[in-house]
Amino acid sequence: MDTETYDQTALPASVLGDQVRYLKEGMELVLATYEGEPLDVELPTTVALEVVEAEMAVAGDTATGAMKKATLETGLGVQVPLFVEQGDVIRVDTRTGEYVTRV
Repeated sequence: MDTETYDQTALPASVLGDQVRYLKEGMELVLATYEGEPLDVELPTTVALEVVEAEMAVAGDTATGAMKKATLETGLGVQVPLFVEQGDVIRVDTRTGEYVTRV
């Protein structure tokens, strides 16, 4: 929805592509259009998403920066440090899809 005119724009899946995995309700995005047709969506650099499923941490050598797989609320799969657990909110870089920090 345009925050100035309150017009709502429907976007085809082809415009969003894999970026849909970073979208949450209420996010503010920048939409690039040409002659009224949506061309591209500019996401924020990072987004905060909740971990809904995380693998169990494996005891061992953590000095190497061991990682495990976590699934976020949007269905996005991300490699996270062993200390991240289900229910945590983490920040993910939308350009690379990588874990940044725990919020």
